[in-house]
Amino acid sequence: MPGHESPRPSGTARGPAAALRPRRTPRDPQAAVLFLHGGSDTGRAVSRPWYPAPLRMRPFVRAVAATVPDDVLLAEVRYRVRGWNGTDADPVHDTERALRELAGLAGDVPVVLVGHSMGGRAALRAAAVPEVRGVVALAPWCPEGEPVAHLRDKDVVVLHGDHDRVTDPHASAAFVRRARESGARAAMRTVPGGDHAMLRHAGHWHRTAAAAVAALLTPGRTTP
Repeated sequence: MPGHESPRPSGTARGPAAALRPRRTPRDPQAAVLFLHGGSDTGRAVSRPWYPAPLRMRPFVRAVAATVPDDVLLAEVRYRVRGWNGTDADPVHDTERALRELAGLAGDVPVVLVGHSMGGRAALRAAAVPEVRGVVALAPWCPEGEPVAHLRDKDVVVLHGDHDRVTDPHASAAFVRRARESGARAAMRTVPGGDHAMLRHAGHWHRTAAAAVAALLTPGRTTP
């Protein structure tokens, strides 16, 4: 993952901001989808919602909103900082905090996580939380040795472009194989000509991800 940034900013007296940024909040949610954007391997600078990585996820939010029932809550995860930061795994903690906030807002509902790049890695890690039914990982960052045991009995769909030069589609394929061996229901879909930013064949990315989310929210459906 590229990028090295400035030291972590100091906190405020009021503590950290909410980790959950709702985008659609039904009156009586029956399920939820959380979106996790990408970042960098190391970065302590504050993550801002107008940066390219968060904006890149907005079309996926719209595509999922048009595909899943109206009683599905949609929200984004707000990171405190932009990087993964080694063993700190900052976006994983942010996602876990967002899931706790979601439980306070919507109760015990099934959740699907949709994450891109670093956010894909964070989503796969955060799938250990019992409420997470499945993960749709978009061009995820899957370093060798990434844990998979916690994905047993979880649903995982990985979409990766074969022209990605930032994260490795072969590493994603290896991750999916290991996840299957650990008991996950894991599948990988290659996006021919797809790049890391998901700009080439963008419509295909959006439609395929939205269909995968809808399938994961419907027991018995087969992912596309």
